[in-house]
Amino acid sequence: MRPQTPEFLHRFFPKMLWKEAVTGKEIYLTFDDGPHPKITPKVLNILAQFEAKACFFCVGDNVRKYPETFQQVRDAGHLVGNHTFHHLKGWGMTTEAYVEDVALCNELVQSPYFRPPYGRIKPAQVRALQKEYQLVMWSVITYDYDAKLKPEACLNKAIKHSGPGDIVVFHDSIKSEQNMLYALPRFLEYFSRQGYEFPTWQP
Repeated sequence: MRPQTPEFLHRFFPKMLWKEAVTGKEIYLTFDDGPHPKITPKVLNILAQFEAKACFFCVGDNVRKYPETFQQVRDAGHLVGNHTFHHLKGWGMTTEAYVEDVALCNELVQSPYFRPPYGRIKPAQVRALQKEYQLVMWSVITYDYDAKLKPEACLNKAIKHSGPGDIVVFHDSIKSEQNMLYALPRFLEYFSRQGYEFPTWQP
């Protein structure tokens, strides 16, 4: 498993946001697959302890089921993004059907930011969605959802591969709970001690 995305992908899809150009010590946190009424509030509490902000890429059906949790994210001053309504892999879908699912999600999320689930999206889908959204990918993925990965290894990989301007992916989901809740506060503590801040994009 490779925590960092290959540079050739950054060059192949240059309009996608893979990493931020920064002059200082800043890391951009993102969370995929929520909101979840059990997990997301715990994430919000951890972020608040470190005065960190993040962008939560939300699955539309989860927003439908847990609108109060979704509102908690917004009330805490975090950004939200579109992660399709049904958490779909674009590779196995027509562009029309995929874009329709994204639009359905955006009726609830109402965000200019979109991230494809699994990072699996076809060039035609990219071209169609870039007309309306900023597509946000990542430069570091923590693999917190991998049940075979021990929490300590999850944390160590995330720290090792993260640095200025990186967009880092965690997940506010049940299958990521153990690794994420172990790694996130320690990740924030480590980089806070190094003088890092955790901002997000300007809406």
